[in-house]
Amino acid sequence: MKKAVVLLSAGLDSLTALAIAQREYTVVCALTIDYGQRAAKREIALAKKIAAHYNLPQVVIRLPWYAKIIHSSLVNRKTAVPQLAAAAAGNLQTAKAVWVPNRNGLFLNLAAAYAESHGADVVIVGFNKEEAATFPDNSLAYCKAADKALGYSTQNKVKVKNYFFNKNKKQIYALAVKHKAPLQYVWPCYHGGRRMCGTCESCQRFLRAKHAN
Repeated sequence: MKKAVVLLSAGLDSLTALAIAQREYTVVCALTIDYGQRAAKREIALAKKIAAHYNLPQVVIRLPWYAKIIHSSLVNRKTAVPQLAAAAAGNLQTAKAVWVPNRNGLFLNLAAAYAESHGADVVIVGFNKEEAATFPDNSLAYCKAADKALGYSTQNKVKVKNYFFNKNKKQIYALAVKHKAPLQYVWPCYHGGRRMCGTCESCQRFLRAKHAN
């Protein structure tokens, strides 16, 4: 099987992507990135447990400089993370508040560099249709553009692999159950407390998907 690197944040999407990918690829490692986000410690700790569940090494890449140049509420503790009512689905305004400039572009390039240096041809991501509606760097068009760019910047022409271009969170949760992903380790929350806040946009997406299943 081809080798792959998985970007793993411990969120529903990346967890499910890993659950599927490890059946189709020889996964070299799970890459978790600390860019100063509020949930970094929780994400790293739970991603480590997910990686261990699949007998994979976890590699943590820390980007302390990145937090200094961005103003997203995911990083800036002086700016409130938008809280949503249970029925809300998020919108462009809330998306703007949690937008991290070129985050997926940076992550893909880091993962591709790691992949090439370890003989892997593929970077696995958990982008999805639901989030692509407000976050364009989750879209199929974006990944096609990334593939083209990586064809020039990596000698082995690393590709981006994603299973969820046409899937929403409800469908992804169903796939997580189907592939027996360790959902006890999932962390969808924008915050890094002992428990999910339940009211941020990411929590709301996850809870709607869970209840629908």
